[in-house]
Amino acid sequence: MTLRLIPYLVMDGNAKEAIQFYEKALDAKVLFYQTFGEMPENPEFPLPEEAKDRVSHAMVRVGESDLMFSDTFPGQPHQSGSQVTICISTNDKEKSKRIYEALKQGGQVNMPLQETFFSPAYGIVTDKFGVTFQINTEGKQH
Repeated sequence: MTLRLIPYLVMDGNAKEAIQFYEKALDAKVLFYQTFGEMPENPEFPLPEEAKDRVSHAMVRVGESDLMFSDTFPGQPHQSGSQVTICISTNDKEKSKRIYEALKQGGQVNMPLQETFFSPAYGIVTDKFGVTFQINTEGKQH
């Protein structure tokens, strides 16, 4: 039996934009993508026009990991939160730098990418979608 934990990001109508951003920033590959409008129609609950282009479910692969997305339904409450962060770990310092630089575009640096006692290059960035990433370069013994 295998068990995996998959971060699931619920966006407020900008999941498609976020997926395209991560395709470039993290070299992500889209494995599945479906909008509410592409789902089978339920005559009991007709779909509002403004919901049709929102993402009902998507999954992207980043390296060996998966990341899932959906949008809220129009009018649903949504709050960007800091309770979940995503740690991207690589043993390639240059790759860490490229990822860090890509994710900080339009976002906010919480901790500059720098050498720490546990990593040759570690930093924290909250991207323009409010998602916080820890970029960790493996290589120092704890």
